Amino acid sequence: MRKSLRAAALGAACVVAGAALYGSGVATAGQSTANSTHEPYNIGLLTKDIDTYYGTTLDSNGVYQASATSPYAKDLARIDASAKRYIDEAVHKHHQKGVKPAVVFDIDDTLLLSLDYEKKNNYGYSSATWAAYVAQANRPEVFGTPELVKYAASKGVTVFYNSGLSEAQRTYAVDNLKKVGADVNLDADHMFLKNTANPPSYLSGCATAGTWTCTTVQYKSGTRKHIEDLGYNIIANFGDQYSDLDGGYADKTYKIPNPTYFVS
Repeated sequence: MRKSLRAAALGAACVVAGAALYGSGVATAGQSTANSTHEPYNIGLLTKDIDTYYGTTLDSNGVYQASATSPYAKDLARIDASAKRYIDEAVHKHHQKGVKPAVVFDIDDTLLLSLDYEKKNNYGYSSATWAAYVAQANRPEVFGTPELVKYAASKGVTVFYNSGLSEAQRTYAVDNLKKVGADVNLDADHMFLKNTANPPSYLSGCATAGTWTCTTVQYKSGTRKHIEDLGYNIIANFGDQYSDLDGGYADKTYKIPNPTYFVS
């Protein structure tokens, strides 16, 4: 997962508006305002606000967890309920048209919560510490989203994953998703991870063997286009970053709250 512009301050607005439903191509208050000429929000106060939003607590194993009664959890519950209603409606329409419906989920902080890593690294990032953290394959769920994966599958919707995790991290991702109950379509045909050494041909516009210049939006939207080229219609796309959602190839997009970092 490439964390560009990774700074807690860039997520300040997400605390207020990050849970808002976000229509394709429409920016909301949660997007970065990094070019502001005004004095930024005090980072010490911001981290306290983030803790309040998540209801952050240190459990008996020394792991920072979000609270199931936090504002974060309540925002997620509203998103999940809305998404389930929409999936029901979309499945009915697609059944009438004979089209194969699909949903696409990002993984990091969409299905698997990285709050413990963020908190312990003071909302910073290094590739080495992040890789070690992912390799533990023990992140908790983002409240409700693994259940949303299973709900979509139960309605006959094909589930795909579109993640910035690397191909080398596939086993860890699969193991962790199984632990949180998102044990649906975890094979390579449905889980798309970033392969910079041998990129797929459908990303040829920005990636060739040994050369990767794709932005997050190019990579993720290009993958969604590939899924639709396989004969699916993506009825919903879920992600915690706007770069997970921008670029089209989804009927509806859902922004999962994440005030801890920003990926352009």
